[in-house]
Amino acid sequence: MTIQLSEHFTYKKLLRFSLPSIVMMIFTSIYGVVDGFFVSNFVGKTPFAAVNFIMPFLMILGAVGFMFGTGGCALIAKTMGIGDQKKANELFSLLVYTSALSGLVIAVLGILFIRPAASFLGAEDGMLEDCVTYGRIILTALPFYMLQFEFQSFFVAAEKPQLGLWVTVASGLTNIILDALFMAVFQWGLAGAAIATAVSQAVGGVIPLIYFARPNTSLLRLTRTRFDGKALFKTCTNGSSELMTNISSSVVSMLYNVQLMKYAGEDGVAAYGVLMYVNMIFLAVFIGYSVGTAPIISFHYGAENHSELKSLLRKSAAVIVSFSVCMFLLAQLLAYPLSSLFVSYDQALMELTLRGFRIFSFSFLFAGIAVYGSSFFTALNNGLVSALISFLRTLVFQIAAVLIFPAFLEIDGIWISISAAEMMSVVITIFFLVKMRNRYHYM
Repeated sequence: MTIQLSEHFTYKKLLRFSLPSIVMMIFTSIYGVVDGFFVSNFVGKTPFAAVNFIMPFLMILGAVGFMFGTGGCALIAKTMGIGDQKKANELFSLLVYTSALSGLVIAVLGILFIRPAASFLGAEDGMLEDCVTYGRIILTALPFYMLQFEFQSFFVAAEKPQLGLWVTVASGLTNIILDALFMAVFQWGLAGAAIATAVSQAVGGVIPLIYFARPNTSLLRLTRTRFDGKALFKTCTNGSSELMTNISSSVVSMLYNVQLMKYAGEDGVAAYGVLMYVNMIFLAVFIGYSVGTAPIISFHYGAENHSELKSLLRKSAAVIVSFSVCMFLLAQLLAYPLSSLFVSYDQALMELTLRGFRIFSFSFLFAGIAVYGSSFFTALNNGLVSALISFLRTLVFQIAAVLIFPAFLEIDGIWISISAAEMMSVVITIFFLVKMRNRYHYM
C-alpha cells in the first residue's frame, strides 16, 4: 500500500516511508566499504591507505548532487503541497538537467587537478600514483554519481521510495560483483576497484533518468522546462547545509589524515579508513531517515498543517535517540570482527584500529540529533539555519577538536575529538530548535 505525503504519520508509517531511503543510503555507503575490503585484502596496505586518502577529495566534487537533491526536494514537495503539480515537474526537470551538466564540468576539472591536489595533501611516491589512478577512473562517472545522489531524494518526493531502493540495490550489487570479479579473479588491482565503482554509479544514475524520462506512475516526470534562476538559487540555499556537510566532512577528513600521518604514519590513515567505513554506514541510517522524512515535513509546512509538524518532530526525536543507542551498542559489539575484516593481516594495525574503534563509537550517541536537525530546517526551506548547524558540526567543531585534543592525548586525542565535536553539535541544534519554534509552530 502506497503511503501519501498528506497522511497523518504514525511511528509505523514514518519508519515504513523512510526505510527505503535508509537502505538506499546504506547501499550507497557500501561502495567505499566494498572497495576498501577488496583493496586492503587483495592489493595491500598502501593502496588501501591511498583510497582513503583521496576519497574526501572525490566526495567534495560529488557533493553538488546532494545539494540539488535535498534542496530541490524541499522546494518541489512544498510546491506540491501548495497544489501546483505542473510547476513541480518543471522544477524537477530543471534541477536534473542542471546537475547533469554541472557533473560533466566538475569531472573534467577534477581529472585535470587530482594529481596536484593529492600531492598538496601530502601523498608521495607510490601512494600518490595510487591516488591518481583510483581518482581519475572514479571521476569519469561523476555525473552519474551526482544524479544518483539527487534521485535518492527525488524518488521520495515522487512517492516512489521503494523504486529508489531497488535502483540503489542494483547499483550496490553491481559494485560488489564487479569488485570480486576485477580484483579477486582478473587481478586488475586498484584500477579494478575504481572501474567497478564507476560502473555501479552509472547504473544508479542512468536507470532513474530513463524511468523519469518516460510516462510513469510517480508524481514526477522529466518535461520541457525553462531557466529559473530564482528557483535554482532557492534550491542551492535550501541544500547548502547538505553541501556544507559533505564538503566540510571531506575537508575535516583531509585534516584528520594529515594529523594521523604525523602521529601514526600510513597505519593511522588505514585505521581511520576502517572507522570511516563504519561511520558512513551508521550515519547513513540517520541521513536516510532525514532524507526520507524531509518531503513529509515540507509538504505539511506548505499546507500549513502545524499539528502534524509537531507530531513529526516529536516522533522523529524518539526514533533518532533510539537509533543512536542501538548504534553505539552495536559498534562496541562489532569492533573486533569489523576491524579484523579489513586489517587482520597486520597485528600492529589491528590493535591501533581496535582501540580507535572503541573510543570513536561514542560519537554515535550524539551524531543523529544534529544530522536530523539540519535536515529538518532544510525541509522547512530555511537553508541558512540548516547550513549553520552543518557548518558548525562538520567543520568548526571538528577542526577545533582535532587540533586541540591530539596536542594533549596524541593519537587517542584524534579518536576522542570526533565525539567531542558531535556533543557540541547537539547543543547548537537544540538551541536553534528552541529559538525557531514560534516561527514554524512545531513545538
